[in-house]
Amino acid sequence: MNVFHLAYTVTDLDSARSFYGELLGCQEGRSTDSWVDFNFFGNQLSLHVGEVVKRSKTTSKVDDISVPMPHFGCVLDWNSFNDLADKLQSAGIEFIVEPNVRFKDLPGEQATMFFEDYSGNAIELKAYRNPSEVFSK
Repeated sequence: MNVFHLAYTVTDLDSARSFYGELLGCQEGRSTDSWVDFNFFGNQLSLHVGEVVKRSKTTSKVDDISVPMPHFGCVLDWNSFNDLADKLQSAGIEFIVEPNVRFKDLPGEQATMFFEDYSGNAIELKAYRNPSEVFSK
């Protein structure tokens, strides 16, 4: 099994549990009073309380859309992406980039959205129309 592991900081564990556990639906794993693990769509996300590295003012252009740098995220299946986009919109999440489809009718066509967690960490979730094109050129 290959599972990606990412560790970064959040301002507090209560808001992290609310955002990742309740809003995104990620199952909580092990924790202490200073960190918590989540199953982030099949990957291990370790959130540690500390000084949060704020999103830089740097952006990168992708298909004429400015995306925040740095960011992290996950590739979901098409239906899960749309269900989660609806849930986030209903919850009033402010998007950096609203859910949209880019590279329409091209290899790698994908739905994508960018938003921040409650600590200001930039996240991208995406889904490929054809999952076999994740690494297409």
